[in-house]
Amino acid sequence: MTSNRRRAFLYAGVGAAAGVAGAGLAIWKWGEKGSGQVDPALWASTFDTPGGGELSLRALRGRPLLVNFWATWCPPCVEEMPAIDAFFRQNSARSWQVVGLAIDQPSKVREFLKKTPVSYPVGLAGLGGTELSKALGNETGGLPFTLVIGAGGEVLQRRMGRLSQADFSHLAQLA
Repeated sequence: MTSNRRRAFLYAGVGAAAGVAGAGLAIWKWGEKGSGQVDPALWASTFDTPGGGELSLRALRGRPLLVNFWATWCPPCVEEMPAIDAFFRQNSARSWQVVGLAIDQPSKVREFLKKTPVSYPVGLAGLGGTELSKALGNETGGLPFTLVIGAGGEVLQRRMGRLSQADFSHLAQLA
C-alpha cells in the first residue's frame, strides 16, 4: 500500500470518528425530558452476568433505574464508572438501582471487572446491546449512553457521553 493511500485511509478514519463525535454531541439529551414509557424491550431483556448468573431487567421495575451502556475499550465509559458506582452506593438506600450493560466481549468485561470492580450489577449485552440502546433513544449507537427511568417506567432522562458530578447531583434529586 502506498503512502498516499495510507494517508487517505487515515484521513477517512479520522473524518468518520469526528462525524460520530459530532453526531453524539448533536443528540445530547441530558436536559431533555424523556418521552413516555420506556420501550418494553428493556423489561423483556435478560443478560448473562460476568460471574455466570443471569440479570433480568424485569426484576428491576418499580424503582428508579439508571441504565448505563458501556465498553472496556471506551475511555469515557471507563472514566465514569467509579462515579456511577459511588452514585449507586450513596443512593441505593433511596431506592435507586443501577445496571451497567457491557457492549463488549464477555472475556474482556470479566478481565476488566477483576481490575476495576463495581458494586452495581453488570450484564453482558454484547452487540445486541447496541440495538437495545438504539431502541431506547441512542440514535447513533455511541457510548457511553445512559438512560434514567422513573419508578413508574417513564423515561426521565437520556444522555450520550460521560456523566459529570453535576449530573449525579441532579439525578439524586429525581427520585
